Amino acid sequence: MTTHVGSLVRTPELRAGNNDLETVRQATAEVVRKQADIGLDIISDGEFGKSSWSNYVLSRITGFEIRPDQLRPVEWLGRDLLRFGAVIAREMPTVLTGRPTEACVSPIEYRDHTAIRRAIANFQEALKSVKVEEAFLTAVAPASTAYDGVNEFYPSDKDYVFALAEALREEYLEIYNAGLLLQVDDAVLANMYDHLVQQSPERYREWAQLRVDALNHALRGIPEDRIRYHVCFGSWHVPHLADAALEDIVDLIVQVRAGAYSIEAANPRHEHEWRVWQGGRLPKGRILIPGVVTHHTITVEHPRLVADRIIRYAEIVGAENVIAGTDCGFAQLDAIERVPGPVMWAKFEALVEGAALASKELF
Repeated sequence: MTTHVGSLVRTPELRAGNNDLETVRQATAEVVRKQADIGLDIISDGEFGKSSWSNYVLSRITGFEIRPDQLRPVEWLGRDLLRFGAVIAREMPTVLTGRPTEACVSPIEYRDHTAIRRAIANFQEALKSVKVEEAFLTAVAPASTAYDGVNEFYPSDKDYVFALAEALREEYLEIYNAGLLLQVDDAVLANMYDHLVQQSPERYREWAQLRVDALNHALRGIPEDRIRYHVCFGSWHVPHLADAALEDIVDLIVQVRAGAYSIEAANPRHEHEWRVWQGGRLPKGRILIPGVVTHHTITVEHPRLVADRIIRYAEIVGAENVIAGTDCGFAQLDAIERVPGPVMWAKFEALVEGAALASKELF
């Protein structure tokens, strides 16, 4: 089967800032239809009801104040910011000066169910007109929430992170209770590796383990086969020399009680990491969703290459345990397109064609 990570290039109206309820509803219906027409099996709403992959949630929870005049260094880019600062600034101009602090100053609670319920309703309405295998919505992980933040309220980091998890759990349950697959997005778990490991490998492990434990706490009671966990190194178009090696974080990834793991596997920094899964690293009963097309380049992958990538993973973990996916979202923020829209759809066509080739050869 085929799927993707969730965030799709917005329509011109949405990119222009026209986010009234009817425009979002119509755009959601259109993007759902396009995914189904191309032949994708497990689809999303394109994240059309969100402003971003992560910071959208700050408008849905209490506890944070944004301080534009208190800038924090961009630690999650690691040493790449020192190596390639001028290059990265072309993509993200604020990284050299720092980003506004997201300060936790009061109890964290999930306060706005309206936005997620509206997104669910729009998606479910659109799904009535198409035939697909499954449908999923995305939500941010505790580790990736307020990643430019600082805790000024809770007595410990553990209290702070578990408070985030409890609030996010409400969104997770909204998605699950609606009968949709829940995909939890977690770029920052990997992004913080380079910064923290410079202090010590133990410091990163301590930081990451707490956040994995908090995520599992938030997922309690939700069946694993209704959960996907997406880990990436950021959709931003930067050199990515500081990315963590998958080998260094894979044991943390598979601790998350999810039925499927979505990882980057098609871009030139991570394609070689298929070797990590040799030797039974994927827990029994779990599914791997390797990216076999990437958002990192506008080159459209050949279906034969897509098939070869799928077959490689199938031979390692079993064909029944592989779903063909993408590396990351094609629109990290609502106003961003990682590749032009027509290129994104061409990549999806290559994904579907490549999966058909792989299926014919494997089965």
